Amino acid sequence: MVPRIHKRGKRTIGILFYLYGPGKAEEHTDPHLVASWDLCAPDPGRDDTATLKRLQQLLDQPVENVDKAERPEKHVWHLSVRNGPDDRILSEEEWGDVARRMVAAAGIDDPEEGAGCRWVAVRHADDHIHIVATVVREDGYRPRLNNDAIRVQDEARLLEAELGLRRLNTGDGTAAKRPTSAERHKAERQGRERTAREELRETVRRAVAGAAGETEFFDRLAAAGLLIRKRVAPSGDLLGYKVALPDDLNKDGEPVFYPGVRLAPDLSLPRIRERWSADHPDEAPSPDTPGRATPDNPSAARRRTASAAWAAITSVEQGDDAVAAAHIAATGEVLDSLAKTSAAHTRRELRQAAFEFERASRSHIRAERGHDRALRQAARDLVHGGPALGRGEDGATTAMAIDMLVFLITAAMHWHAKKGHAQQAEAARQAAEHLRSAYQVAAAHPLGTLYQRGRRLASPLVQRQASVLREALPELAKQILAEPGWYALAATLADAEAAGHDPASLLADAAGRRELDTAGSVADVLVWRLRRAADLPADTSDTANDTHAAERSPHPAGQRTPGRSGHRRG
Repeated sequence: MVPRIHKRGKRTIGILFYLYGPGKAEEHTDPHLVASWDLCAPDPGRDDTATLKRLQQLLDQPVENVDKAERPEKHVWHLSVRNGPDDRILSEEEWGDVARRMVAAAGIDDPEEGAGCRWVAVRHADDHIHIVATVVREDGYRPRLNNDAIRVQDEARLLEAELGLRRLNTGDGTAAKRPTSAERHKAERQGRERTAREELRETVRRAVAGAAGETEFFDRLAAAGLLIRKRVAPSGDLLGYKVALPDDLNKDGEPVFYPGVRLAPDLSLPRIRERWSADHPDEAPSPDTPGRATPDNPSAARRRTASAAWAAITSVEQGDDAVAAAHIAATGEVLDSLAKTSAAHTRRELRQAAFEFERASRSHIRAERGHDRALRQAARDLVHGGPALGRGEDGATTAMAIDMLVFLITAAMHWHAKKGHAQQAEAARQAAEHLRSAYQVAAAHPLGTLYQRGRRLASPLVQRQASVLREALPELAKQILAEPGWYALAATLADAEAAGHDPASLLADAAGRRELDTAGSVADVLVWRLRRAADLPADTSDTANDTHAAERSPHPAGQRTPGRSGHRRG
């Protein structure tokens, strides 16, 4: 059940004409009253002798009875209450009770408070009602409507439980402003999948992800095709900004601008500057800085992202709240950057994951910036590493990065759940689901190649790797050996051994540092952890010769000379 308080209005007759009219975005069917302040209120929908004018006069009567100087300019209060598409259809009596409880919760007309405001509840569709009230009470005083939105939301949660409706999560006031109904209808007319506000929010978030300062941030906004207006003080200092889509125009043919804070609380210029203030100048130089250790290709950026995500899990799980909040916020930047540079076959799911996680990136716990530098640098590396082609090494490292991010976002979900952040925890859960879908696509080819290589390994080598697995992970070995991904893991163990690593030590470390209960395939997870830890190529087509060398090697496991990684086994 979603209650939504609309902007205050000046004309009661105007909103009544709309509610009893044919509708604009959706058809209004059989408009009629289901409840009112007075059981005798006229109903123009069911009574031929009743008129909208008469109903308006009765609603406005307490307003007209007070002196003009004391009348509120905007005296029309409007609340819509809508059920979800999967909810059952409520009866007339149930909707009437919902209306009475909502106006009581808001402070419009609470029987326990004595004199109330006049109001009516109109139903013109199965799934929702509209409540219209005038905000002057019968005794001439105004109702106390502070925090009315929070109170009706709380009442909706109670009604959901009592009426057997889908239970929604309680918000905490940190969510981005939702598009208005007018914005949604406009997007439908223009054929947009999302409203202008949502498109701008996504574009601005991508622009700020990993940006080193204001110049780069505004350059990215301009490169994305947005119109920009800056608010500058007389001193010349920049105070804020607004953005607009070039083709989103108002009735006068002018672009509709949105301030950053109206897109999301953390997109105001002061909040964006907090991210930059914690950066060290030598840690996030400009792309043209000589000697800058930056990836020169998408695969290097994705490998670094996987490492940063892996390291951040500990901070989310074990760090203090401010540090965990910083890492979770920076995870949103990484997702935005990954979605921006993703290949076509993973782009939709990664964009949706970033879109969903946006809600999980904020809470009332203020992030302590600075601890999140590695993740913010990973976001920067992704942007400057360029777009991925989705095949070869960058396609495989995309799967590696996504795999690590799934575990990081799962950790964020658990953190939010422990703090009672229901909406953020649910947003993280949905983001993880989209990431898993993207992973299935990204990992299909590289894991398939590894699987085929594992199937072609000589039987003695496969048996040796199985023995290593049983030695290192006795509790998981049986499950892993039964998974389809075992052969991909066997090939990876052979690659690690050929590179001079101790497979048993790598396995024990990879499995021991993080839980594996949420993994769809333990073998797949271990493949990426091992290939990242051992610095093995993610695209395995060029490692076949190394594996063949391992098959021919006369040295038993544990006695090989150092490989290209420089690490001795033992």
